[in-house]
Amino acid sequence: MGQSASSRLTDAPPAMGGVSLTRDFTTDLPDECLALVFQSLRSGDRKSCSLVCRRWLAVESHSRRSLSLDARAALLDLRACRALTVAGMEAIARHCPGLRELSVSSCTFGARGIDVVLRGCPLLEDLSIKRLRGLHDPSATADLVAGAASLRSLCLEDLYNGQCFAPFIAGSPNLKTLKLIRCSGDWDPLLQDIAARVPWIVEIHLERLQVTDSGLTALSGCIDLEILRLVKTPECTDAGLATIADRCHRLRKLHIDGWKGNSIGDEGLQAVAQRCAGIRELVLAGLNPTYRSLELIASNCGCLERLALCGSETIGDAEVACIASKCTSLKKLCIKECPVSDQGMEALAAGCPKLVKMTVKRCSGVTPECADRLVASRHGMLAVNLEVNDGSTNDQQQEATEEGSAFEEFGVAAAIGGSELPRPLVDGVGSKGRWPGKKKRAGFFATRRNLVASALRRWSHGSSNSSHSRT
Repeated sequence: MGQSASSRLTDAPPAMGGVSLTRDFTTDLPDECLALVFQSLRSGDRKSCSLVCRRWLAVESHSRRSLSLDARAALLDLRACRALTVAGMEAIARHCPGLRELSVSSCTFGARGIDVVLRGCPLLEDLSIKRLRGLHDPSATADLVAGAASLRSLCLEDLYNGQCFAPFIAGSPNLKTLKLIRCSGDWDPLLQDIAARVPWIVEIHLERLQVTDSGLTALSGCIDLEILRLVKTPECTDAGLATIADRCHRLRKLHIDGWKGNSIGDEGLQAVAQRCAGIRELVLAGLNPTYRSLELIASNCGCLERLALCGSETIGDAEVACIASKCTSLKKLCIKECPVSDQGMEALAAGCPKLVKMTVKRCSGVTPECADRLVASRHGMLAVNLEVNDGSTNDQQQEATEEGSAFEEFGVAAAIGGSELPRPLVDGVGSKGRWPGKKKRAGFFATRRNLVASALRRWSHGSSNSSHSRT
C-alpha cells in the first residue's frame, strides 16, 4: 500500500517542453530582485502579488514606500477601515519605519493615529489627510508631535479643526508644499506663524479657506515661493496679491479662481505683471481683467508658456488678439466661457509662434469651421480641442460641477498639463473631447508589465533548461 517517494514522483504530471510544472522558479530570485519587479507594477497588481505566498507578502510590504487608506462606504472591501484604530496605525508605524508617503481619507482614528505614524516613520516625506474624524476633542490633539524634519509635502482637506495641525506644520522646517483645502476656522494668525517659522515653502494652495490679505501678507515672507493657488478665497483682494508680487519674485505658477467676486482685478494682476516677470503658467478663473492688465502680462512676462482664461466677461476678441501678438513664448492656451468669436481666434493663425495646444470650451462665438482653419494655418502643428455648448447641461448639473475644484471644472489639467505632441486635427467638436494622454500612459505601463512577465518566463525556461542539461 505504501508508496516510496520515487514512485510518487513518477506519478506526478509530466513536464511540458522540459520545464517542471511544480517548481517555483521565483525561489531562485533574491528578495532584492523580486522587489524590483514589484516596483514596476501598479498598486492593484502589487496587492494581488502580496496574496500569492508569505514570502511575496513580506517582500512587497518591505519594498513599499507609500500607503493609502480610503474608507469610503461605497467601497465594501474597505469599509473595515472605519474600524481602524490607533493600535492599527501603531502597527503600521512599527512595521513600516521606512514609509515615505501616507494618504489617509475618511478614517476615524483622529490626530492620535497620525501622531504615532509621524513618530514611528522618521523618513515620511509626503502626508495627505482628508476627512479625518476625531479632531474635535482638544485633549486628543494636545500632544501631537511638534514637527517632522523629513516632511516635504502636506495636504489637509475637508477637516474640522484642521488648525490643530498648525504647530506641526510650523515645526516642519523642510516643508516645501502646503495645501489647505476646505478646512474650517480663521487661518490668518496660523499662516503668520507658519510663514515665520517655515519661510522656505515653494508651493502653497489655499482653497475655500477663511483667509484674508493679512494671511497673504504673511505668506509674502516666503520669498522662495514659486507656485501659488488661490481658489475661492473671496476675502483675498488686490492688496494681498500685490504684496505677494512685491516680495515673491520667483513666482512662476499662479492660479486664481476669483469666484466672480471681483475682489481681485487689474491692480493685483498689474502688480504681478510688473514684478513677477518669470511667470510661466497663469490661470485666471472668475476674474474680469481689462485689456490693459492683459497687455501688461503679455508684454512683461516673456516666459509665459501656459495661459488659461475662464469665466471672464471681459476677455473678448481684442484681448485674444493682444495675446496673439505679444505672447511669443506661449505653448498652451485655454479659453472657456468667454465672449470671444471667430474673429479673435483668427488672430492666433499668425501669432503665438510656439503655440502647440489650444482648448476652447463653451465660447458661443467660436465655430468648428474656424477651428479647422486655425489648424490648417499651422500646417498641422497645432492641436485644437473645441467644445461647443449644445445645451445638454442643465442648471442642476452645472451647479454640481461648480462645486468641484475650479481648475478641474475648467479642464485646465488637460489644457495646460502634460507634454503630448500636437496632432493635426480638431478634437471633440460638439462634445466633450478628450486627449488620449492617459490611454497612452496606461498602454506604456501595460507594455512594461508585459515585458517584465515575458522576461521572467524566458529566464525561467532558460534556467530550467540549463538545469536539465546539467543533469
